[in-house]
Amino acid sequence: MSAITYDYIEKYIRGLIKDERPIIDEIEKYAKENKVPIIHKEVAKFLELMINLKKPSKILELGTAIGYSAILMEIASNNKCEIVTIERDNHMVSIAKGNIKKFGFSHKIKVIEGDCLEVLEDLEEKYDLIFMDAGKGHYNHFLPNCLRLLNKNGVIIADNVLFRGMVASDELVKRRKITIVKRMREFLDLVSQQEFITSVIPMGDGIAVITRRKDYE
Repeated sequence: MSAITYDYIEKYIRGLIKDERPIIDEIEKYAKENKVPIIHKEVAKFLELMINLKKPSKILELGTAIGYSAILMEIASNNKCEIVTIERDNHMVSIAKGNIKKFGFSHKIKVIEGDCLEVLEDLEEKYDLIFMDAGKGHYNHFLPNCLRLLNKNGVIIADNVLFRGMVASDELVKRRKITIVKRMREFLDLVSQQEFITSVIPMGDGIAVITRRKDYE
């Protein structure tokens, strides 16, 4: 469990989510057996909701891992969205491309191998939705380029922003995680400034939904 909500609440919410797609089950099983972090089921459902409301034509994802969230977002868009996703681990890139191919999404989901900070500098296309799920200690560093690449009325969704509750409570912070916690707090401070409308939701490991105010677009 994520340690930011009561276990019984998470268990109940996840029990409401029905998903009977064998390939999705296969990816989830692989992630669990190999300790690959993927988005929580309730976060996946939230992404599906946001995509159905926002109807983005282009999505940028920071942190592909094994392709789980990119595939779920493409399914949520009813195969009407183009997704660019960035991953620095070449082993993960290989697995992700294989999973994406199984779904027949290779023409819709483009995986870029490289460090997010470096790849972001080279991107020029605009995106309607940006999903941050890469190095938690670099969200504040990702933000300037993400804002540059975000379309007018676009939305940024950042995962893991409460990081096992440590971001909200000094009592929970582990010594080796101090830098990550400090930087995530800096990120949340940045997106809580006047130019943004930001909601931090205690779901999964914490998500932040961010958009610019009209006066600042």
